[in-house]
Amino acid sequence: MSRARSGAGSRMNDDQQTTGWRRTVLAPGDGLRQWWSELSRPMKWIFGVVLFVVVGLLPLYTPGFLDTPGISFGGTMAQFAMVAIIAIGLNVVVGQAGLLDLGYVGFYAVGAYTVALLTSPDSPWNKVGPEGFFSKDWAWLSCVPIAMAVTALAGLILGTPTLRLRGDYLAIVTLGFGEIIRLLADNLTDITNGPRGLNEIAYPRLGENEHLPNGVFSSGNSGGDANYGTWWFWLGLVLIVIVLLLVGNLERSRVGRAWVAIREDEDAAEVMGVNTFKFKLWAFVIGAAIGGLSGALYAGQVQYVAPPTFNIINSMLFLCAVVLGGQGNKLGVIFGAFIIVYLPNRLLGVHFLGINLGDLKYLFFGLALVVLMIFRPQGLFPVRQQLLAYGKSARNLLSKADDSKAAA
Repeated sequence: MSRARSGAGSRMNDDQQTTGWRRTVLAPGDGLRQWWSELSRPMKWIFGVVLFVVVGLLPLYTPGFLDTPGISFGGTMAQFAMVAIIAIGLNVVVGQAGLLDLGYVGFYAVGAYTVALLTSPDSPWNKVGPEGFFSKDWAWLSCVPIAMAVTALAGLILGTPTLRLRGDYLAIVTLGFGEIIRLLADNLTDITNGPRGLNEIAYPRLGENEHLPNGVFSSGNSGGDANYGTWWFWLGLVLIVIVLLLVGNLERSRVGRAWVAIREDEDAAEVMGVNTFKFKLWAFVIGAAIGGLSGALYAGQVQYVAPPTFNIINSMLFLCAVVLGGQGNKLGVIFGAFIIVYLPNRLLGVHFLGINLGDLKYLFFGLALVVLMIFRPQGLFPVRQQLLAYGKSARNLLSKADDSKAAA
């Protein structure tokens, strides 16, 4: 008995030492996540509002260490907002439901081309002006919900026959979908204008005056800190907030719990009565609609859409943002999107040994992924699921019970 007790005591000491060692090597993302989870819901809202205000003011008051000397910082942040929306949508598919989608760029392309086909004068389906049903001032805004609906329909058409596949098979099918969309845009010359693309796409008409006859969102507003890139960033930031609220409510609902169950073990979820196909299709359609929103934002911002933009490399970069930030964590994937966009723009024009470091972005991202998969496979900010309505209270109660047992 004494030997058994001594053995049990030594095992407990070893477990305590192991637990203490694990606590000492926690990454900064773990500490930040733990601090955030301990905040009350009103405090989270207050910190969230302050954070978004601070981020929104960055293009106007840019710190020197954060500035991008080779390109406008406002333009960099506008690109970041667009990729952040893509990352949130892809996170619904990959991070929440566990569906490996390698062709998400296809939904991005469908959203962009929907706006371009309806508003570009180079398109045979142009509906802007006296002969169409879109006014020039409101054409872009009117096309945004249409782009989201068309992209959601594309997700429904693709997902209905393919979501019964799993793993590598689903990844190959989605990869093919992304390439099919790009090839269609490249070869349907009579509709998409082929490799030449569609130009003069509609954009929001706001703040028109004698100095800016086309408004603050036009490329003519290129001077100062509040240039057109900054205005597009502010618009993208508003859209990010709206999408985060919608996706956050979904995650806390029955749909979000079903997604987590499917991601962890689809067979077990199906045995427990979860309609796995229906909820996977929900994730696919919702993720597609968010991708279409980002595509519409891109079309209005650049005012030009061409097939080379929607290649497989960009699809991999979008997935890289989700993996780097932390699959399943909405704020984590936004941080991952910032890394994906900011790093190449920050290194643009920086030369080392005669090499432009901005051209080596794929090398840096590849090395970052290798290092991350070795030391931090769950991402910089891994998700922490809150599956109980009173999860925090339950954890506090269990910890008090453990403390009382230890004292006894």
